[in-house]
Amino acid sequence: QVQLVEDGGGLVQAGGSLRLSCAASGRAFGTYSMGWFRQAPGKEREFVAAISWSNGRTYYGDSVAGRFTISRDNAKNTVYLQMNSLKPEDTAVYYCAATYALPGDRAHDYTYWGQGTQVTVSS
Repeated sequence: QVQLVEDGGGLVQAGGSLRLSCAASGRAFGTYSMGWFRQAPGKEREFVAAISWSNGRTYYGDSVAGRFTISRDNAKNTVYLQMNSLKPEDTAVYYCAATYALPGDRAHDYTYWGQGTQVTVSS
C-alpha cells in the first residue's frame, strides 16, 4: 500500500510559479513511477507529467510541456512539480499518482492517488 499527500497549491497570478510536492509513504518509493494529473470543474482528469522509476525519464502533457518540470527525490520519498509561466487555464485540483509499472498518460494506468491540492491562477 502507498499513501500520497500533496502540498504546495495556492493562489498565484498569471505568469507566476508554484512548486507542488507529493510525499509518499509505504513501499519503497524508488520502485514505482509517479505522475501528476489535474482536474478542473466540469472537465475530465488530465495528464500533466510523469517520471519513470526505472530510468528517471520524464513525460509531459502538451499543454504544460516547456513550462512544468517533474522531478523526484528518492531519498525524501517525494516527487515535485515545478510550474512556471502559469496561466488561468492551469487552474485545477492537482493530483499525484503512483504505479509499479512504467508511467502512462491515462488515469487508469495508476494505482494509488493522493487527495489533491488546489491551484488557482488569477488573470
